[in-house]
Amino acid sequence: MNHRSLRPTARYGVLPSAIAAALVSALVPAIAGAQEADASKTPTTLDRIEVTGSRIRQANLETSQPVVTMSRAEIQKQGFTSVADIVQNITATGSPAISRADALASGENVGGQYVDLRNLGPERTLVLIDGKRMGISSSGYSDLASIPTSIIERIEVLTDGASALYGSDAIAGVVNIITRKRFDGLEGSAYLGQYGQGDGNKETYNFVIGQTGERGSVTLGAEYSKEDPVMAKDRSFTRYPNGRGHPSPVAGDDNGWNGITQWGALIDNRQTPLNPKDDISYTANRGSTSTGSLGNFHETDINDLSNPNEQMYLSTGLERRSVFANAEFDITDNLRAKADILYTDREATQQIAGYPFRSVGFGRYDGDLSLKGSSAFNPLGYDANVIRRTWEMPRQTKSELSTYRFSGGLEGSFELAGKTWDWDASYLYNQNKGSKTGTGNLFLPNVEKALGPSFVDAGGVARCGTPDAPIAGCLAWNPLLGPDSNGPGALSNPELQKYLFLPTHDSYTNKTQVYSLNLSGVLATLPAGDLGLAAGYEHRKETANYEPDALLQSGLSSDLAGSSTHGGYSLDEFYVELAVPVLSDVAFAKELSFNIAGRYSDYDTFGDTTNGKFSLKWKPIDDLLVRGTYATGFRAPTVNDLYGGVGESFDNYTDPCDTLFGAAVRNGQVAQRCAGVVPANFRQAAAGGNPATGPNAQSDSAFLSGSNPLLKPETSKSTNIGFVYSPSWFSGFDISLDWWKIKIENVIASETVTSILNNCYVLGIDSACDRFVRDTDPLNQGQVVDVTRTLINAGYQETAGYDLGISYRLADTAYGNFAFTWKTTYVDYSEYKRDGEANTPVEQRTSWVADGASNFRVRSNFNADWSRGDFGASWGIRYYGGLKEECAYDLDGGPECNKPNYQSSYRGIVPVREVGANTFHDVQVRYNTPWNATVALGANNVFDHIGQTMYSQPNSSFVYNGSFDIGRFVYMKYTQRF
Repeated sequence: MNHRSLRPTARYGVLPSAIAAALVSALVPAIAGAQEADASKTPTTLDRIEVTGSRIRQANLETSQPVVTMSRAEIQKQGFTSVADIVQNITATGSPAISRADALASGENVGGQYVDLRNLGPERTLVLIDGKRMGISSSGYSDLASIPTSIIERIEVLTDGASALYGSDAIAGVVNIITRKRFDGLEGSAYLGQYGQGDGNKETYNFVIGQTGERGSVTLGAEYSKEDPVMAKDRSFTRYPNGRGHPSPVAGDDNGWNGITQWGALIDNRQTPLNPKDDISYTANRGSTSTGSLGNFHETDINDLSNPNEQMYLSTGLERRSVFANAEFDITDNLRAKADILYTDREATQQIAGYPFRSVGFGRYDGDLSLKGSSAFNPLGYDANVIRRTWEMPRQTKSELSTYRFSGGLEGSFELAGKTWDWDASYLYNQNKGSKTGTGNLFLPNVEKALGPSFVDAGGVARCGTPDAPIAGCLAWNPLLGPDSNGPGALSNPELQKYLFLPTHDSYTNKTQVYSLNLSGVLATLPAGDLGLAAGYEHRKETANYEPDALLQSGLSSDLAGSSTHGGYSLDEFYVELAVPVLSDVAFAKELSFNIAGRYSDYDTFGDTTNGKFSLKWKPIDDLLVRGTYATGFRAPTVNDLYGGVGESFDNYTDPCDTLFGAAVRNGQVAQRCAGVVPANFRQAAAGGNPATGPNAQSDSAFLSGSNPLLKPETSKSTNIGFVYSPSWFSGFDISLDWWKIKIENVIASETVTSILNNCYVLGIDSACDRFVRDTDPLNQGQVVDVTRTLINAGYQETAGYDLGISYRLADTAYGNFAFTWKTTYVDYSEYKRDGEANTPVEQRTSWVADGASNFRVRSNFNADWSRGDFGASWGIRYYGGLKEECAYDLDGGPECNKPNYQSSYRGIVPVREVGANTFHDVQVRYNTPWNATVALGANNVFDHIGQTMYSQPNSSFVYNGSFDIGRFVYMKYTQRF
């Protein structure tokens, strides 16, 4: 709901909304007439408001559409400090798009926090601030981390499609952040907390000050928030790559440990009388300071593997500074000027393990990265390949984003034929300006020089070149010394680190500009009530650019290569909405009304589209409300969809030809198609070159993906039918149940590497076999080394389910006031078809980890609240249903593979592991002090519940679900009011 509350006037009452300058001129006579109104008439005492999901202002808050509302008081009873975490606690939300545990995520959106209704993707959830669009990234994501919690009055979530009212992106629903206005006084707050392990400190400080006078008000606030990162090594469930059940490598199974080790390895690929083997690997003995002789080496073994988790952040660090202000002034009793501003500066820091360098791992680089035979550190005397994880320099990415937002306009009202009309005009400007600074990646030309001819001078310093011809400015590197060594050429040398590692700086800017005109009022009074109308026009322009560092564009860095994104689009839209009362106060129809809305959108990219919505509200008796909606919607291609540059990524995928967990193991047709394409006993290589230990392993090669300027919009149809029952015989009790269904066609999607391989080998689609390349080199034969994916309009996505809400507030008792709420979302099914191929099966995603996301069938929250006098307490329960994933261990059945013969429509018989549900409990106690303050103490996940190991890494870079708590979090909150 968007409150519009001008001061009551003698004749015209409330003036909700804003008017454009052109309309001001046109309506000067009406405004003048309002100033001369008869002051003797009774003032209006009830404001008309705009409810999320309708543009027509009304006094009745009951709507035909399902809206979940969270008040400021309810938010304060939670232990969450970010808007994203608060919204994520709503059961209708899916798993987070980029969780704080997604350390390996890359790109412009990393560092932000996004809401994903119905698990349909954050780009299909529209986020509003006070009914106006929030700015988006080039991918269509709205960053809730840029909104300070102290600004929030309440949050309204429309769990229904609303393109007819709000335009593109509202396929899954709308999140409307309503801010605090007309604030009187001063309020300051402090929040401090940390995990039971003594880490992950969080602190938030804010204040709000405001004054409201007879003709206007001003509200000003500021907030600072900081969340420290948490290391994966500091939790038992993420300390090791494959979880606490598999802590170390064993013979025949590295258990996820990486073959590119911080101890380095020298690969001897020449067969000699002294070395009859091919590709023997040597690693320097621990503590070595010199590698000039093979006597200082041992043959690389299981003890030389690397555990990257030791250097990775389990939870991303986040720091945010915000200032905001809003003001309004009554120019006349019927005309008001309004403006609000928001500035937020957000920093997020990721860290992953040092770069896994391989001298043969850069096909895009033209130079020779081998350790030269003339290097002082090469005991072989001829050029040889090396591997070395640069442990001394963990890779960090600092994402900085500054958000500038301004909204201003005029709002007013007038009378026409005895009916009150509200109108407004406004301008919105939102700019997100960001940068990403990356450290810990190698500059390949300097690496080539540092691995070239070298010598150690009389002072023990490793230098490039020869004693007779040293190379000025070059420092030699010995990649065969471990991080425990300080010998010549060791990477522990700070000067060598500066020479080999150059920082990169990406920059990006996204702008949203909106001009809008709106008019709403009563066309006529019918026997059953007022015939309401709302109509308006909106012009919107979106522009975005993303400029990777020149070093990344050149391909001379070990970091992922990328290219620029530049583009934009503009559109004009017109909408109209009618609220039609049909029956009132008759038998079996205390109220019967419907709402019709339509929106025409004209884009300069793909053309135009028209979308509509029909809603019905029926109250057969006072206690029962029956509601239903049917709507069409759309999502326009984003700037990144249309104009994004080609970029590299290390994808997680499952090769169906793998002889341990691939479909070829149990499907003879797949095995036949793989025969001759891959060698016998073929094993998919994971990152680092070792065989993958399970499905969905990260690739050892970088793959390409890009945009498509010919994309068309996605289209959708959504249906919602439900009821709300508030029995008069059971005071304080309410129950609601809604059935919903959303189908999206022409889905804009990038096929995954797994789906392309499955199309080729499992489904036998010959055209798919031309979309990837396997290596023919005998040393890497059969490995997928090249896949290029572009975005396409294909397939469909459909989901349906139920939302149940029950609340009960007891009458006052001798023991205090009690209130209970229980909200549950049950997903009946979630289907996804990736392309338009007739023989491609539909994927059933409910209760599965799919494409790295958790598709819970059931999410449920129960909250109990007690208050008596100045004391209060609340208890919350968060429930997540069980999940299924492909097995990584015990493939023929066992403790970690309880469904070894699961029949999959997409892969045939596949070993599956099913894990149970998870429940987290939160508690808070509070006290209102005599000096007008509130003190609250609480704990989220008070019983320190830890979820199961999930080898598919849902919403995470670890074998743990990124949706779940990572420990007991204890906090204190203090709020002082003046």
